Amino acid sequence: MTMPAWRGFASDNYAGIHPEILEAIARVNGSHQIAYGDDDVTSALGNAIKDHFGQQAEVFPVFNGTGANVVSLQALTKRWEAVVCTQTAHVNVDEGGAPEQNAGLKLWTVPTPDGKLTPELIESQAWGFGDVHRAQPAVVTITQSTELGTLYTIDEIADICDHAHQLGMKVHLDGARISNAAASLGTVFGEFTTAVGVDVVSFGGTKNGAMMSEAVVVLNPDAAPGVAYLRKSAMQLASKMRYVSAQLLALLTDELWLRNATHSNAMAGLLADRVGQISGIQISREVQANAVFATLPAEVTARLQQQFRFYTWDQATGEVRWMCSWDTTVQDVERFAAAIALEMSGPFDAVG
Repeated sequence: MTMPAWRGFASDNYAGIHPEILEAIARVNGSHQIAYGDDDVTSALGNAIKDHFGQQAEVFPVFNGTGANVVSLQALTKRWEAVVCTQTAHVNVDEGGAPEQNAGLKLWTVPTPDGKLTPELIESQAWGFGDVHRAQPAVVTITQSTELGTLYTIDEIADICDHAHQLGMKVHLDGARISNAAASLGTVFGEFTTAVGVDVVSFGGTKNGAMMSEAVVVLNPDAAPGVAYLRKSAMQLASKMRYVSAQLLALLTDELWLRNATHSNAMAGLLADRVGQISGIQISREVQANAVFATLPAEVTARLQQQFRFYTWDQATGEVRWMCSWDTTVQDVERFAAAIALEMSGPFDAVG
């Protein structure tokens, strides 16, 4: 079957699999290997994760990001406990209620202007300890990079971890785009996770060139017991684990994760630069990773969406989101920007 050639800016999930990852999957396809993660490839991945996150780190590959988040949060909480997150957090908005339904926990949400929590914002929901009538705040979850394309600095994550731990709470980091964050910050994974006190990371691969491969990375084993059992009961344990592990191992080999993320970030910067020069369009948020947010007239959006796939983020304001991927090219960006400029030159009703 031949795939039609078209390009979109709706999600980095739309991109194909990086050739080096496809090659890695093919390389592990020979002979037999022990099932359910007791294979040589998963063992090698474990060593690679330790190199990036520290010798105490334990890795549990899963199929998808929702699975990683649900297993992580379930391991970090007891049945009567709750998780503090932003209102825009993926666990709150885009996981179909999976944390509540499958992990059996309560989400305490906090409105934020930029998708980021702070110690002060955490305080708005981290209260009622010992109150039998209130689900007990036990975990803070943050996303890096956030759903609004913003980044936490290393110091900001350190402050959150220090504050949460002082309250007796644990910290989870949703790293669906952790590679884009590290590339943008110019640092390594461990510096904004292990070194500052994050307890568990959902490590993302799919949005950075993998086929379907994410992982629960436990940085503090005392904080998250039983992940191996929870992964199985959550239907996230692959029998032929070597193929899932091979994808993440390929990303962590020869800095493929960094090459892919650096490229997608650069394409987002280029897109913002080109679109920002078009009269009538406002880049609505600072571009810090591989997401571009902009506001434009609804009529223009509707016409553009007939040519390119992308999402309207806020119907009320006309804000849209454009995502760049490891395989986004300069030509893709220039073509998209030219189409936007052409549509903006036609008749439309101004936003607002």
